[in-house]
Amino acid sequence: MSAPRGPYAKTSAKRELILRAALEIYAEAGSRKVSVRDVAKRVGMTDAGVLHHFGNRESLLTAVLQARDTLTREKYGDVLANPASGAAMLADSVSTPGLVKLFLDIAAAAAEPEHPGHDYFAERYERFRHDTAESLARAQPPDGPPPAVDSARAARLLLAAADGLQIQWLLEPEIDMAADLEALHRVLLAALRAS
Repeated sequence: MSAPRGPYAKTSAKRELILRAALEIYAEAGSRKVSVRDVAKRVGMTDAGVLHHFGNRESLLTAVLQARDTLTREKYGDVLANPASGAAMLADSVSTPGLVKLFLDIAAAAAEPEHPGHDYFAERYERFRHDTAESLARAQPPDGPPPAVDSARAARLLLAAADGLQIQWLLEPEIDMAADLEALHRVLLAALRAS
């Protein structure tokens, strides 16, 4: 399949440029607020020009998080099923509090069905729960009584803990998110293996 040509190629390239710039700005932001104007300035466009490629601010921010998720998967793989990957990802998050805050803000807002990120977050959580549950199920002994906690519940608990730890860390930066998630993963694996 050949690369897009004409106006679509330019639009696609501009959209990628905007996403890269927004990821960089949020990664650098720390606790300060980031505006569409900040992104527009970084890429030499107007606010309206940036939003033209995404429809509205919420869609732009959702696209930034989708790009972040793609980069995370490429770098770390399944971060919830593999405690070392999850710990490394959370440890790296410490250097990008702006992206952590953006994720938490948009994930909460996307709970509303009319939010542009609703479908993405619903699919994201479903995929994470499914993939993590499958990985955890492989840790269960093939024979024997049912475990104290099933893999689907363990997956939900890991995902909830990862999100909750990020909130707590933003409020109290001394919290070691990576160590806490690894500890929970060990406890849940022990419960899955218990017979």
